[in-house]
Amino acid sequence: MAETFAENEGKSQNEIISALRETAEKIKSDDTEVCRSIGEYGAALLKPGMGILTHCNAGAFAASKYGTALAPIYVANESNMPLRVYADETRPVLQGARLTAFELHLSGVDVTLICDNMAAVVMSRGLVDIIFVGCDRVAANGDTANKIGTFGVSVLAKEFNIPFYVCAPFSTIDNATKTGADIVIEERDGEEITEMWYKSRMAPEGVKTFNPAFDVTPAKYITGFITEKGILHPPFK
Repeated sequence: MAETFAENEGKSQNEIISALRETAEKIKSDDTEVCRSIGEYGAALLKPGMGILTHCNAGAFAASKYGTALAPIYVANESNMPLRVYADETRPVLQGARLTAFELHLSGVDVTLICDNMAAVVMSRGLVDIIFVGCDRVAANGDTANKIGTFGVSVLAKEFNIPFYVCAPFSTIDNATKTGADIVIEERDGEEITEMWYKSRMAPEGVKTFNPAFDVTPAKYITGFITEKGILHPPFK
């Protein structure tokens, strides 16, 4: 967008606005194609009746039309494939509850909302056949940063022998970052934990908090990366 503005800086205001709009629409169109492709590769892994676990939101609210982690679900839904989705609520900001559950329910997908600490029970009962998550950055060795709690889900998936896939466009892969240890993790205000969702505080005044927004899933827990160019399997490096 900045480049488009620079290229048209000497033109009239309306011409600049028109050029910016055209660029924005092109970005949206390209992103939709990427997400659709991720969805097609991911949907090829699915069979009717499968149970899918998601964490956080990487759907239509996060990326154009299909999203990334939800793209395989949307593509499968277009062909009327029956699926069961279990959406982690994703504490503390509840993106899974407020966004994923909302958009899947609105789209007619069979979605069940669960608390984050229920994922192990759902897996142990054989209700989950595959896991799709999105990501914010992929290091050169395959370590992946995503919303807090993703790491724990990957460990549980390993325990229960459930395929754990990261849905990510190639633009998310950062070869300049060698491992997940090099990714700086944002820490957010502790009020998200102590008082965000109730009329009264959820924790005592003055209690210490630790509130990282993301965690890093080691590459060893990842079955594969579903990208717009295909599915990447280990060794990721």
